[in-house]
Amino acid sequence: MNTNTMNTIKRHLISALLVPLALTGFAQDGQRADSFRNPVLPGFHADPTVCRAGDDYYLVNSTFQYFPGVPVFHSKDLVNWEQVGHCLTRRSQADITDMDEQAGIYAPTIRYDERTGRFYMATTIFPSRRHFYVWTDDPAGEWSEPIVIDFAIGSCDPTLFFDNDGKTYFMWKDGEIKICEIDIETGKKIGDIHRLWSGLGGRYPEGPHLYQKDGYYYLMLAEGGTEHGHFVTIARSKYLFGPYETNPANPILTHFSMKMQNSEIQGLGHADLVQAADGSWWMICLGYRTSGYLQHVMGRETFLAPVAWEEGAWPVVNRDGTLQTQMQCQTLPIVPMPKEPVQDEFDGEKLNLYWSHLNIPDSANYSLSQRKGHLRMRPSAKSLDDKSNPTFIGRRQTEKKFTATAKVDVSAMGKNAIAGLTAYAARLNHYDMVVVTDSEGNKSLQGVIRIGQSRNVMNSVPLPNKGKGGNVYLRIDSDGEFYNLSYSLDGKTFTDMGKMEYRYLSTETIGGFCGVHLGLFTESTTPDAGGHIDVDWFRYETEYDNN
Repeated sequence: MNTNTMNTIKRHLISALLVPLALTGFAQDGQRADSFRNPVLPGFHADPTVCRAGDDYYLVNSTFQYFPGVPVFHSKDLVNWEQVGHCLTRRSQADITDMDEQAGIYAPTIRYDERTGRFYMATTIFPSRRHFYVWTDDPAGEWSEPIVIDFAIGSCDPTLFFDNDGKTYFMWKDGEIKICEIDIETGKKIGDIHRLWSGLGGRYPEGPHLYQKDGYYYLMLAEGGTEHGHFVTIARSKYLFGPYETNPANPILTHFSMKMQNSEIQGLGHADLVQAADGSWWMICLGYRTSGYLQHVMGRETFLAPVAWEEGAWPVVNRDGTLQTQMQCQTLPIVPMPKEPVQDEFDGEKLNLYWSHLNIPDSANYSLSQRKGHLRMRPSAKSLDDKSNPTFIGRRQTEKKFTATAKVDVSAMGKNAIAGLTAYAARLNHYDMVVVTDSEGNKSLQGVIRIGQSRNVMNSVPLPNKGKGGNVYLRIDSDGEFYNLSYSLDGKTFTDMGKMEYRYLSTETIGGFCGVHLGLFTESTTPDAGGHIDVDWFRYETEYDNN
């Protein structure tokens, strides 16, 4: 039995004993609860899509310029999720070299084909807008090489639909929703392209999904763009190619109303439906939690809601088409999943699944074996400010209030180098607590704020021990209004080095689609500068970790 398998077993055992449920209505394993907390996947988990295989549920999200691409989550109850892998783990599947937060992997769809037992994930890569899909028999394992769709260029938001008659269809958005039968083995077009529906007339009709129920084809999509005006609509037809009748109660999900203008949750949309093993229906969708100025920094998150869908009727989401952070409804029988560890000791053979790189990483710059219990990171001349692949690993910020701390040995840093901890929203918007070396190798600690074309060193102090360094503790925390930068030499007393408002890292300020990642990085102003840092541990804490 290998180390990864043993660690997985250990985490499951610990979870069964210690992991609290994400619920207020307490329920033992296998029992239903009467409430749960949204979002079910907090932080940057955009464009969620879900499928069921037996009594297992699998969910994936878009990842844009982050690698590995398209995380795969597993659940037994739709409330508790565990990441089990990624769909895109190789450059040959999707080359996202030199991409930023506006590009990369967009809006996937996951589907399970009961006829073959295979799982499929369809997506689009920007800016080429090339559609492709990959498949696997094991969602937690490796996925296939891409099968490219060559007849639907210049669009996005693809999905697959397996009809009851055994045919397979590819569907996408291109101003309106289009569909075509394909050969699932090759991706080749069979027959004509058909236009289905363009929604209510809201901008950007997107995220189409088809479902069969009670003799109807139901076509659901999102409209209004992925900002505050996002909403979900649905139509149906007795025939696959239409015409489609619009639900008179549309939209079936939105917070773009006077009633919900003060809700913390905004931008609800891009939804998918799944029927549970007990026959009940559920919706997962994206949304985001705002702070003051109606801005958000954590990206688009994954929310869950119950759906009432009587025979022959239209689906009704959570009674009135709105969601809450504390949902009051009966859940499926609860099955807890292991939580991400609060502290990463870097003692495994591979990085934990929640870590991401910017673009496809240079593997030579990372090692978990050269110093046991440490992550060794080597700098390159590529910077966080570049549209490239700097030496960087980051994990999603999942709550407004958090504390991220790293213990880093900087004694082996080379000259003209930077290393540290970052709250990274985009290449020109990040807050950094760093150690900097000059051309003589002397080290200093700095709090650095990067906002657009402005880079401001908030504070700078020499590192003691004659500039040689050693272990330093770097910290970034937030109270929900400001990000605070600090350091410590003993891990106990921290010295403030600067702070800045959260809103300069918000999507509303900088654009793009990705939330803040809390990451470790190192870079050099000279090529082949040499040196490295060794990260002993990284700790990420939120107000919910002890609940």
